[in-house]
Amino acid sequence: MDFFFLLLSCFLGLIFTLTILRFLLPRKTPAGKLPPGPARLPIIGNLHNLGLKPHISLADLAKVHGPLMSLKLGQVTTIVASSPALAKEILQNHDKVLSDRHGILAMEVLDTHKFALPLLPVGPKWRNVRKVCNSYVFATQKLDLNQGLRREKIIEVLEGVRRNASERPGEAVDVGRVAFRASLNALSATVLSMDLADEEKSETAREFKEVARGIMEEAGRPNLGDFFPVLGKLDLQGIQRRNKGHIGKVLDLFGWVIGERLRKMKSESYVSTNDMLDTLLTIGDDNNREAQMNPTGIKHLFLDLFVAGTDTTASSLEWAMAELLRNPHKLVKAKNELEEMIGKGNHLAESDIPRLPYLRAILKETFRLHPALPLLLPRKAATNVEINGFTVPQGARVLLNLWAIGRDPAIWEDPTSFMPERFLGSDVDAKGNHFELVTFGAGRRICPGMPLALRMLHMMLGSLIHWFDWKLPDGTELEKLDMEEKFGIALQKAKPLLAIPTPI
Repeated sequence: MDFFFLLLSCFLGLIFTLTILRFLLPRKTPAGKLPPGPARLPIIGNLHNLGLKPHISLADLAKVHGPLMSLKLGQVTTIVASSPALAKEILQNHDKVLSDRHGILAMEVLDTHKFALPLLPVGPKWRNVRKVCNSYVFATQKLDLNQGLRREKIIEVLEGVRRNASERPGEAVDVGRVAFRASLNALSATVLSMDLADEEKSETAREFKEVARGIMEEAGRPNLGDFFPVLGKLDLQGIQRRNKGHIGKVLDLFGWVIGERLRKMKSESYVSTNDMLDTLLTIGDDNNREAQMNPTGIKHLFLDLFVAGTDTTASSLEWAMAELLRNPHKLVKAKNELEEMIGKGNHLAESDIPRLPYLRAILKETFRLHPALPLLLPRKAATNVEINGFTVPQGARVLLNLWAIGRDPAIWEDPTSFMPERFLGSDVDAKGNHFELVTFGAGRRICPGMPLALRMLHMMLGSLIHWFDWKLPDGTELEKLDMEEKFGIALQKAKPLLAIPTPI
């Protein structure tokens, strides 16, 4: 308790100092007119307006102040956009000026921000890492080459669910955990030619899930250092310290995997696996030098790929299953489509996805209602830029509220209802071409892992629907299924989805 009061005293002292400096030092006023926004309090600005679920609070504020707002979060001017037209302005028309990232202190540990593609500033290093990802990691030809591996690993997870259902009929499973294991297995097989979550390593999958979720939660947790840069190094909330532990565990794991592969590659009898790790270790020296695809750079790339990829993929699948269980007639419609197009007893393949419009519509509707990153990652204005007659000042943090766009009644009919049918016959996709559904971003900062994520999501969701009948545990009413959100950098389901699988 004494330690807590000591920290509180230090914080109040710093706030007092900042207050004095605020009145004594000359203040910079941005050229031009800032977008409208709520009234600000001294020192904290609009921090009190964020609440526990900032994406919802900001959506409510936008109803009052308009789709382009300015707030002062501590010392940081923040611009929030909440419409497809403004999304196009930010992600396309002014993409060059608004492409840099605004720092997230929770991720600036163990040099992560110096290597991580999502956090790197736009420049030669960022362009070269992106080129390596697009050419060697997520290229269509490369993904096609490994689709059999992903299918095999998803089938193995399905068999595990089937065995458990046969041995313990009527027992509910944690759908998010099943989704995470399937995602981790498929990804590790594609990237590393190994299972990080096979049957004997189920504990590894659980631990990796906890660490991955810990990283995402700490990164999304409101951090005083992000709002008051002068407090950044003090880490008053312990966020950087905790995330250093989480990130360190993941980097140690991938450091060991890369070291073992390098040791094997020195053997004359080594036969290349042609997986992503082999590719990254063997691409030309020039690429290695430019993109820093050395062991240090590769393990940081894998940190991004595995933590962000598995956590957001599993979360999206859990939301999709929750919505289908709340709407049984839509689940039946999806099962009928799969049975008609794939046939009973046949496993889904990635090549089948284009023939399954309703399955694709289910995921689009899930992205609309439950975007994996509700505010995307914060951008930073490199210079002053004018949008809709207002000025976004240099250095401002820029947020795009996908959650608000997805539930805007001016864009979507009956926006809070789960209606995959709205996407049937529509050319709207989530690939950065339509600004009402930019789940993976758009422009130069679009998520490079999007092609792999979409393949895995369709395969996992389609397979779970095709091979099992699902129902909620006894006593859980459809209307009362808990759909509460847990805010972080990624939008999680607050309570895990429990459902009972019955093998077909």
